[in-house]
Amino acid sequence: MFPFKKILCPIDFSEPSYEALKVASELALNFSAELTIVHVVPLLPTVTATDRAAGATAAAAQYQQELEAESARLLDEAVNQYVSKNLSIRKFIEIGDTAQVVAKMAEEEDTDLVVVSTHGRTGWRHLVFGSNAERIVRYTQCPVLTIQAPHTHE
Repeated sequence: MFPFKKILCPIDFSEPSYEALKVASELALNFSAELTIVHVVPLLPTVTATDRAAGATAAAAQYQQELEAESARLLDEAVNQYVSKNLSIRKFIEIGDTAQVVAKMAEEEDTDLVVVSTHGRTGWRHLVFGSNAERIVRYTQCPVLTIQAPHTHE
């Protein structure tokens, strides 16, 4: 595990996730580690394929493809902006539940560390939106470094 050889950083294109990406990049640079960056696109619910739903199914499939293409573009932008050019990196766009995908990927890739942001939600926001970071910590077998979002006064 130490020194880190493989670091995984899931991002959701939010400012807190970019902070986590910066930290992951710096750690990977300091440890000469490989950095894997993943964005997980949620799987859209499928529509039952009946005559009336055939158009909806095709539209949902097209929308899913557009989400993946836009995610790939945003991932490239994030890497160009926040990741050192001196790093060995791999980028992935995956589909599914974020915490489950990250935990599975960490295990399959023999990851030494996951660096993930937390949005710092509390109270009703935490209850409503949940916490992918919390679930990643729970599901992942390797150490997880959580990078907290900067506090703002609401």
